[in-house]
Amino acid sequence: MTETDHGFNLDVIGQWSESMTFEVTGDRLIAYAAATNDDLAPHARGEYGVPVFAVVPPFPILASSTMGAVPDELMMKVLHGEQDIRIHRPIRPGETLTCRAKVTGVHGRSSGVVVTALVETTSNGEPVNDQYFTAFFRGGKLDGGYGEEPPSHSFDESLRARQPDAEVIQKYDDDQTWRYAEASGDPMPIHTDEEFAKAMGLPGIIIHGLCTMAFTSRAVIETACPEDPSRLKRLAVRFSSTAFPRNTITTSIWSIGDGRYAFETNSDEGASIIKDGLAEIAPKKEQA
Repeated sequence: MTETDHGFNLDVIGQWSESMTFEVTGDRLIAYAAATNDDLAPHARGEYGVPVFAVVPPFPILASSTMGAVPDELMMKVLHGEQDIRIHRPIRPGETLTCRAKVTGVHGRSSGVVVTALVETTSNGEPVNDQYFTAFFRGGKLDGGYGEEPPSHSFDESLRARQPDAEVIQKYDDDQTWRYAEASGDPMPIHTDEEFAKAMGLPGIIIHGLCTMAFTSRAVIETACPEDPSRLKRLAVRFSSTAFPRNTITTSIWSIGDGRYAFETNSDEGASIIKDGLAEIAPKKEQA
């Protein structure tokens, strides 16, 4: 390490963690769909998982790998920056998943440091999904960058010259964060404890970013492939602001060709919740 890394452990870049396993049950898939208000039949019945359920199996190893690069004093100053999920096939009940993670890059920014990690999830040696998780550590200092930058999925501003192809309106429930915390295994108290959230400088309990991402997956599928949700092959977002249980959100979606859709999500209070959204949809399967 050098004098310019300010306590960040750059030696972990490119080093795979040990693998962990996760047993998938139909009940767990159904609970996650219910916790994210996803009523699409294959998800609600637990035939296969909501796309963002991909985050649940590797969550512990993803967190530990990311924090392995970070000084102790910054660990509670983390914000979820981006998530980029590449789906090879849906997660199904009864299978055992194997997950591993590695930090791919650590980069200094003007007001903090970005740590990017890659997670691979397989079943019996076959790929199920890959995902990039980007965490932003407020107040961290790092001169320059090391390793790889997160994959790009930026929004083309020229799209604003035309109206979105679809707008999907969704409302959070009053108990959304408690339901999501239980179904996802994410116990962070900023989502369930009003006083703790305020102690962390927030106005109150906030919605999990990944819960909002799951809402957007529902919006994209409803627009692009409602007859077959498994056609969604990539979902990438940048979390740009917090949402609250009281909010209604609107996801605006633009078709940009070749099965790709750009989207962004705003709250009814004028906050931009998700920016730089990108979805990729596989072609329809030909009937036999």
